[in-house]
Amino acid sequence: MPARVPDDLIQPFQVDPFRLRGRLVRLGPLLDRILTRHDYPAPVATMLGEAIVLAVSLSGALKYDGVFTLQTKGDGPIRLLVADVTTAGAVRGYAQFDAAKLAALGPDPALSVPRLLGVGYLALTVDQGEHTERYQGIVALEGATLAECVHHYFRQSEQVEAGIKVAVAQRRGADGQSLWRGGTLMIERLPKGGGVSAREAEDEGWRRAMVLMSTGTSDELLDSALAPETLLFRLFHEDGVRVYRPHALTAKCRCSRARVERMLTALPARDLAELVVDGKLVVTCEFCNASYSFDEDAVAVLAPR
Repeated sequence: MPARVPDDLIQPFQVDPFRLRGRLVRLGPLLDRILTRHDYPAPVATMLGEAIVLAVSLSGALKYDGVFTLQTKGDGPIRLLVADVTTAGAVRGYAQFDAAKLAALGPDPALSVPRLLGVGYLALTVDQGEHTERYQGIVALEGATLAECVHHYFRQSEQVEAGIKVAVAQRRGADGQSLWRGGTLMIERLPKGGGVSAREAEDEGWRRAMVLMSTGTSDELLDSALAPETLLFRLFHEDGVRVYRPHALTAKCRCSRARVERMLTALPARDLAELVVDGKLVVTCEFCNASYSFDEDAVAVLAPR
C-alpha cells in the first residue's frame, strides 16, 4: 500500500542561492469541512476557499501569537469574505452574499474580483490579544483575482516582492464524492545582500523562480497523491530547494456557549427580550453554523440587572 501523502499543512521552503523563501499550502479535508458547513453557491465557495488558502499562506510568513485575519468587503454579490488562522493552526472562514445579485450574473459567472466582490477593500489583521496593539493593513480591491489583490497589498503597504499561485476546486475522492481542495505556492524575496554581482545574480534568480513557479499547474497544487516536497523538488531542484518541517492545520472554530453568553450579557435587557422568538433565543455562529439556544428562563438570567 502506498504511503499516505500528508494534507492540511504549510510546507516552508527556501531556494538558498537566490535568497528566496516560500510556502506551499495544501488543504484538503480542512477546506472541504469549512466550505460544506454552509450551502454556498459554487462561486461563493470558490472565492471563500481562495481567501482561506491565501490567509493560511500569508500567516505562515509571520511570527505572531494570536489570530491572523484576511477580510474583504465590497459592494458586489459577495459582500464579505473572512478567513482567519491562529498561531496553533486553527483555520475558519465564512462569506456573506446577496443571492439576487449573484443570480443576476447568470448560471456560471466569471470568478473575478470586480464581478463578484465589486468595489471595496482588502484588510489583513494581526490580533495578539487585548493587551497588545493590533496591526491592520488595508488596501483597495485592485486586481482580477484575490491573489492579484494581495500582490497590490504587498506593493502598496509592505514593498515586498512576492509571487503567488492559487488553486481551489472540487475533486473526486476515492469514494467518488466531490470534495473541496485548495493550495497556494508563494515565494518572497529576502532583502538583497552582497555586492553588485551578488545582487545581479539574485535578480536573475528571482526572475527564474517566477518562471519556474508559473510552470506549476493547478492540478499539481490540488493533487492529493503528490507530496508537497515532491512538487517543490520538481519545480526548483536545479537551484537547490530546501524544505523545512511542515506546520499542521485544523478546521476549528473558536465559538462556544460560554462566549455566546458573555456576548449576550453585554446587551441591554430590552434588546435581549426582542431577540426571543417563540420562547427561545437562538444564536448561530457565522463561521461554523453551530447554534446555541436559550429559553426564556436562561435569557432572564443573562439579562443585566
